[in-house]
Amino acid sequence: MAWSFGMIAVSCAQIPTPTLPAADTEAATANETVELTVSAAASVQDAMKEVQSAYQAENPAVVLTYNFGASGSLAQQITQGAPTDIFLSASQQWMDDLEAKGQLLADSRQDLLRNSLVLIVPQGTTGITDLNSFATDAVSKLAIGEPESTPVGRYAKEALASLGLFDDLQSKMVFGKDVRQVLSYVETGNVNAGLVYATDAKISERVQVVATVPADLHSPIIYPVGVVADSENAEAAQAFIDFLASDTAAAIFAKYGFDRVE
Repeated sequence: MAWSFGMIAVSCAQIPTPTLPAADTEAATANETVELTVSAAASVQDAMKEVQSAYQAENPAVVLTYNFGASGSLAQQITQGAPTDIFLSASQQWMDDLEAKGQLLADSRQDLLRNSLVLIVPQGTTGITDLNSFATDAVSKLAIGEPESTPVGRYAKEALASLGLFDDLQSKMVFGKDVRQVLSYVETGNVNAGLVYATDAKISERVQVVATVPADLHSPIIYPVGVVADSENAEAAQAFIDFLASDTAAAIFAKYGFDRVE
């Protein structure tokens, strides 16, 4: 099975070289390029691109290739053998699943970020003020993530179910493959409202946040990260995770609205 990723790292063909003295060989080894494939939740893509620039400025020999998507889909790819070094999920559930299957390197997992769920509408929309508005005529189409494969959809389902609304809203729901698709549905006016992460709403000028979903209506929104057990560059992968947990990376994530897990 062939796997395609959101960003492609360019690699050079190996060219035979003369035998080097021991000291030169060690120097050459130290400067060899290390390629890391990072499968990460769609909601972190803007922040992670800036993180990439900061990390590679300090570590030019490390090439990062990102694969962004719904956490459930990414976890399934890893289970099926997709080459991956690091998994950054928007849900504890999918990380728990990989860990239970022995597909995470022992002791590499850590909780990295927090997020929140918000109700968004197209700019200029009136008459929608909170989750209970979904049951009124003001909303004929509501976008949420697919609950079975996207954490943002599962959190949305939990919140709506907590209010006794989920089943009654089935006919109004439009499901997105990831949080960015849900955001796009609202931006384009194809739906009246949507439930996305606060960080995704923050990057768009075409939507407005009308309410933050109370945190007690859904599971905690935690982003765990870990090294995939089959990684051929586990040491380099762990070094990148250490950077993700650093003050430098935390400042970048904060720019995009993420809270650091202390």
